[in-house]
Amino acid sequence: MPKQRITKEMVVSAAFEIARSDGMEQVMVKSIAEKIGCSVQPIYSYCKNMEGLRQDVTQKVCSFIGEYVKTHIDKDDIFTSTGRTYIQLAKKEPHLFKIFILHKREDIASLEDLYQSEASPDTAEFISKKLDVSIEQAKKLHLNMLIYTIGIGTIFSVTTPGISADEIYEQQEAAYNAFLSQMTEDKE
Repeated sequence: MPKQRITKEMVVSAAFEIARSDGMEQVMVKSIAEKIGCSVQPIYSYCKNMEGLRQDVTQKVCSFIGEYVKTHIDKDDIFTSTGRTYIQLAKKEPHLFKIFILHKREDIASLEDLYQSEASPDTAEFISKKLDVSIEQAKKLHLNMLIYTIGIGTIFSVTTPGISADEIYEQQEAAYNAFLSQMTEDKE
C-alpha cells in the first residue's frame, strides 16, 4: 500500500476538527497525528511550533464563523438576526465560538477600531434606514449590541447545563431596547 502524502491542509483540518470538538487546548501534535493516522514526524514538518499551527486553526475558525453567519442571517433583518446567529453559533459550536471571541486582534486601540474590524458597514446602513437615525447613531447602537452579544454569547458558551436560548434572546431584546431608549434620549 502506498504511503499517504500528508499535506499542511490535512494537518490544519485535523487540528480544526480537534479544536471544534474538544477545544484549542487539545490541539497537540500527538492528537493531530492520531486523527490523520500518521506518525508525528509529518506534523512536525509543517509545524515549526504549535503557536503557528494554532494561528492557522484560528484563521480557519474565523473563516468558518464568517461563512456560518453569512448563511444563517435573515437578509430582511440583518441586525436582529446577526445577534441571534451568534448566539446559535455559541450553542452549536461552543469551542469554535470561544476561539473566535478570544483570538488576539491586532491594531485595535479603540472601540471604533474594534467596530471597523468586526462589523459590516451594511449593518449600520440597515439600522439607520430601519430606525430613521443617523449612520453614527446606528453604529453606536450596533457597537453596543455587538459588545453585549459577545459578552452574553461567551457566558452562554461556557455554562452547563446551559441557559436557554429563549432566555438569552429575551436579554438581547432587553439590551436592545435599553440602548435604543438611551439613543432616543440623547437625540432629544
